[in-house]
Order: sequence, then structure tokens, then C-alpha cells
Amino acid sequence: MNAVFIAVAVLLIVLIIGVPIPLAFFASTLSIVYFGGYDYSFLLPYGYNKASSIILTAIPLFILAGSLMEKGGIGERLVNLVEIFVGRIKGGLGAVMVISCALFGAISGSGMATLSCIGSIMLPRMYAAGYPRGHCAALISSASLLGLLIPPSLNMILFAWIGGQSVLASFMATVVPGIILICLLSLVNIFLLRKNNNIILTDHMPPSEWVKTLGKRTKSAIPALVAPIIILGGIYGGKMTPTEAAAIAVFYSVPVGWFIYKGLNKDSIKESLLSAGTTAGVIMIMLFSVMILSRLYVMENVPMMILNAMTAVTEDTKILILMVNLFLIIIGMIMDDTSAILLTTPIILPVVISLGIDPVQYAAIMGVNLGLGCVTPPCAPFLYLGSRVGGAPINEMLKPTLWFILFAWIPTLIITTYVPEVSLFLPRIMGLI
Repeated sequence: MNAVFIAVAVLLIVLIIGVPIPLAFFASTLSIVYFGGYDYSFLLPYGYNKASSIILTAIPLFILAGSLMEKGGIGERLVNLVEIFVGRIKGGLGAVMVISCALFGAISGSGMATLSCIGSIMLPRMYAAGYPRGHCAALISSASLLGLLIPPSLNMILFAWIGGQSVLASFMATVVPGIILICLLSLVNIFLLRKNNNIILTDHMPPSEWVKTLGKRTKSAIPALVAPIIILGGIYGGKMTPTEAAAIAVFYSVPVGWFIYKGLNKDSIKESLLSAGTTAGVIMIMLFSVMILSRLYVMENVPMMILNAMTAVTEDTKILILMVNLFLIIIGMIMDDTSAILLTTPIILPVVISLGIDPVQYAAIMGVNLGLGCVTPPCAPFLYLGSRVGGAPINEMLKPTLWFILFAWIPTLIITTYVPEVSLFLPRIMGLI
């Protein structure tokens, strides 16, 4: 008991003073081993065995695929295609950005890659069309997190691996919540901009010219659209594992980006490889530390301690689920999404199962919660990243961000939490649960 409190205190202290998250987890692990009197000799093989899973190979591969697609011009063709449908609507470019984030998230599986790629393409267009800078940066910060929900999501791979769940079922659980969030973000964006007279709409096209332009952009976007079809079709059709699909995505991205869109070259490929390798190294160090730490938490009976503390307040299941949601939002505010999933899944998953929540539904609840936490001040890691990418001051982003939180994120979270079929419908009809 005392060792757990000391470990949590160490984790919070080192995070506050700015120690990198992988090292912070390692420091917390060492403290609980020392003060709990554990023999570390059995913990090291346990951490190694957990971190050596073949499914984790999908993570660096999807990161690499996302980087190659960003530099290869695939994202830009997707944006051009979506833009022709809603460019004449006030706020339409914002909807284009949201939908493009969803499409690119379905290829890369990464919120960070989505933000950097779609943000670099869409934000200059929106600024030139008179869109408020703070509004645009706030919207891309929220929309890029669709990569947490639209499969294949790297975080759902991690959740399924840690929680012992089906990767495909976890993927499918987040599809409908992701679609709900896409619709709500687009509608709130259009509502906020309905009276903005500074926005320049795209030129009106005669029907014949519109059809001709649509044909050209569709033809140009076909290689980009084939990528999600191959990746998602292979996974959902049972023809490929997520790891194999990630490898296919990498091999597909190189010729498309190099020969068709001509955005890739030797330098950009080298840069993508270095970036993916660095990210994978950080994640593996973090995985090793967190797996040992979570094992120690279970040995110290932390999940039952949390459940007992919650039920001491109330035995109403709906309120208990609300408490779990609040806890996940807070975690999402102070940690990046990957770290939050690694730390909370071994602790919270047994708690929610005891409350009668299907673990596959919890995958969707957790995805929405962590996305919400990533844009909720004061920490809001994606909000600050969006500020840097969009060149917008945080104070200009706060008001639109609050609108997106209140009328897009929170309604999606409420529906996902209290209407189980939203997340369980697709896994059930596919026979996954």
C-alpha cells in the first residue's frame, strides 16, 4: 500500500519537473520495487516478454506509413477531392479539414501525423479564405484526434494487446463514435462561422465544369483512396493482421509518393525512417517500464482498491461510470494518449468489467475520453501542438475549443458511454463479440 502511494508520488513529481515520460515511468517502477521489497529478477523477463509481441511491430510501421504519406502528397489529394463537395458552404473548408483528418487517420492511425499533414495543407488555405486563425487551429487540434477513433488506430492496437481483447473488435468499436464526432465537429464549425462575413467562398462552377473538375480530382485521388481500401479491407476481411496491413501501407506509400505524386525523394524517406525509428524506440522503452509497473499495481491489488474507493462513494453504476470518465479525462490532460492507455488499461479495465461494461465498449469510451483530455485545458497537449502548427495564440483558440468540447466531444462521450450499442453494434454483427 505505502509502496503504491510512493510510486504514484514519484511519477507525479518527476512529470511535474519535466522528466521525459518513459523515464518517469521507469523511476516510478524502481520506487515501487525498492519500497515494496520486490525481487526485480522476475520483473525484467516479464517486461521483455510483454514488449516483444509481434503485434507491436504495427506501431512503428503505421508511424512510418503516415510520415511517407504526409511527405508523398497523398494527404493533399484527399483534401482536394473532399473540398469540391463543400467548398461553397460558409465554414465548408472546416468540414473539409475534419473529413480529411478522418480519411488520413484511416491510413496513418496516428493523431500526430494527421495534425501535421492535414494541418500543413488545410490551414494556409483556410487563412487565405478569411477563416479566423484561432478557430482553424482549434478545429485541427480536435479533428486530428479522429486518428484515435477511426481505424486502424495505434492506440486501439495497444489497448487490445494490454487488455487481451480482439484488435479487430476494438477497431470496430470506435467507428460509430468516430462518425458521430465527425458530424458534430463539422456542424459546430459551420454554426460558429455562419455570421462571419470575412470568409471568401470558392467560385461558383457551372454544373458541367463542376463535373469535369470532380472527375479530374477523383482521378488524381484514386491512388490515395486505394490505400485505406487496401488497409481496412484487408483487416476487416480477415486477409491481413494489423501488422501485415501496416507493412503493406509502407510498401504502397513509397511508389505512390515517389512515382505518381512525386513528393518523395531519398532525403524525405531517410527523414521518415529516422522519425519512425525514434518514435518506436521511445514507445518500446515506455512499454517495458509500464508493463512492469502495471504488473506491480495488480500485485498490490490497486484495481480493487480503486473499485472499493469508488463504491464507498456510491453504488449507482451510472455515477461510477461517470467517475471513470472523469478520471480518464484528467489522465488525458496530463499525459499523451499512448502513455495514458499504457498506464490506465491494466488498472481501470478490471474495474469497468466489474461494473458490467463490456471491455470492447470500454475501448471506445477510453478513446473518446483520451481525445477529449488531449484538447481540454490547462494541459491539452494537442491544443498546444495545434497552436504551433497553425501559428495561432492559445488565447484565440480557447473559445472555439470550448464550443467543440461542449457540443461535439462531450455529447459523443455521453452517447458512447450510456448507449452501449453505439460501440458494440459493428463488433456484434461481425461476430467479434
